[in-house]
Amino acid sequence: MDGYYSRLNNGYPWHRALDNAAAPTCSAINRSSGRLKKVFICLTVTLWPWMLTAQELIVNKATPNTQISQNQARLCFTMRLPLWENNVPVKVFVLPDNHPLHRKFAKNILGLFPYQLRQVWDRQIFSGTGQAPIMVATEQEMVERVASTLGSIGYVESGSSYPQVRTLEVR
Repeated sequence: MDGYYSRLNNGYPWHRALDNAAAPTCSAINRSSGRLKKVFICLTVTLWPWMLTAQELIVNKATPNTQISQNQARLCFTMRLPLWENNVPVKVFVLPDNHPLHRKFAKNILGLFPYQLRQVWDRQIFSGTGQAPIMVATEQEMVERVASTLGSIGYVESGSSYPQVRTLEVR
């Protein structure tokens, strides 16, 4: 076999030449990885405030819960959690699918894409096993509807102060 490869390479050990050429490249990668780390840190620090201005879940003030797990939030917004702990029916309010706040909420809080939520709702509607959440046009309308509906849940942009509703911590 060795004779075959040596004839193929005209007797020159190309693999050794490539190995020797690769050594300086590796050190160059190590140097550039330090630069990449710096760029990554800069991007993280720059984008961190945007990531922190996420969304908050809001509930009616009569709802006993003060915190909710991400799984429970998913169950609420996929219409699979029918009752709160105090046996009050859960009423879910959402913004339209194409609303930027709805997209961010679905991805950041629920860990789902908006189209996945829509598929779940459509499947429940068309199979007759459930219903879709109540759609509102604006964030302000959502706050008003959540404040006036017993057992309701919705979402708003973080940092918004609405005294008529209570925020729900997602853990």
